[in-house]
Amino acid sequence: MFDYDKWQEIFDSIRKHKTRAVLTALGVFWGIFMLVFLMGSGKGMENGVMTNFGNRATNALYVWTQNTTKPYAGFQAGRRIYLTEDDIQAILSNFGDKIQYMAPRIYITTGEISRNNKSGSFSVRGEAPDFIHIEPFKITSGRFINELDLRDRRKVIVIGGYVRDLLFTEDEQVIGNYLNVAGIEYKIVGVCESDRGGQNRSDDEQTIFMPLTTAQQVANMVGRIGWFVCAMKPDVKVSEVQDPLKALLRTRHKIDPEDDQGIRSFNLEEEYAEVQGLFFGIKLIIWVVGIGSLLAGVIGVGNIMLIIVKERTKEIGIRKSMGATPGSIVSMILLESVFITTFAGYLGLLSSTGLILLLNKLVGEGGEFFANPEIDFNVGITALLILVISGALTGLVPALQAAKVNPVIALKDE
Repeated sequence: MFDYDKWQEIFDSIRKHKTRAVLTALGVFWGIFMLVFLMGSGKGMENGVMTNFGNRATNALYVWTQNTTKPYAGFQAGRRIYLTEDDIQAILSNFGDKIQYMAPRIYITTGEISRNNKSGSFSVRGEAPDFIHIEPFKITSGRFINELDLRDRRKVIVIGGYVRDLLFTEDEQVIGNYLNVAGIEYKIVGVCESDRGGQNRSDDEQTIFMPLTTAQQVANMVGRIGWFVCAMKPDVKVSEVQDPLKALLRTRHKIDPEDDQGIRSFNLEEEYAEVQGLFFGIKLIIWVVGIGSLLAGVIGVGNIMLIIVKERTKEIGIRKSMGATPGSIVSMILLESVFITTFAGYLGLLSSTGLILLLNKLVGEGGEFFANPEIDFNVGITALLILVISGALTGLVPALQAAKVNPVIALKDE
């Protein structure tokens, strides 16, 4: 039942000591504000970094070659190693039960790429069909390169969104149209967009893809590839394949087994795990700092309630001498403690949520390191409930102390 007189006393007490009440509430406000704001900012940082991965297969291994650094089997150091399609077949023969997708590729130099009176400089790559299952791209219209394109060395291309926007108007048909690449007309069969964010997305979409075999012919590198990426089957760790695969390539190209430079690789699975570990640590730090701030605020409320009990000792003694029960004394002190923590905590939650929403509107998709800051509403409410319960528990000590006041001694208190 609502006790009007009790609430009136609580508000009278707060009005009489405005500065003290405001400073007490400020500690609680700041505690929950910092917790929620840090969580939202941490999520924004995580979103920004994770956009660099997009929908890319995180269990991927990238392999490329460099000059050797050690002489071996009669070959001098400094020899340039070139990968071939035979290498890919050897890898699939030895690790086909572990590799789900294989995407060999090659870059080619083309100069300006034009269409009618429009032109631009773009990256041109020869790719295999498995590319679309590994890299952070999605087909928005048309299709990607297929096996028939490879077999017949078709003059077809898939263009990035930026290429489309630069060379075509909104009302023009893109699929089935042609671009002039290195003096040859190529039919556009698909348009793709990057799933990454920031500058990475822009760089990705300034790319044109053609069948690997077609690119090899254009670059006069038939049978040769520049580098490749392979994605493992779901139950296979990249680290299980990485070293044996590189050892196979060293053997095939007669590279010293101790030469780490001839065959190079990048394990995306390891980097992804490191990033996840980093953000787990950041979340842990945020919770430690946030809870520490909350505890500081709650302890501040408890200290103030002790002071209030000390100041109102005589009043409490009068109440008890007039028949007030210990329960009514305890509830009065607890209510004041809970009210201060709840009101200040709610304002802190509201302010931090509003600031995160404002940041989200200003930053949006953001860049490579910060994007779409957000908070888990359930976490915010849980933090507020924990704060209220903590405030009640903190207020319980001075409340019990007040309930034990001896009326005779209290009436003598000055």
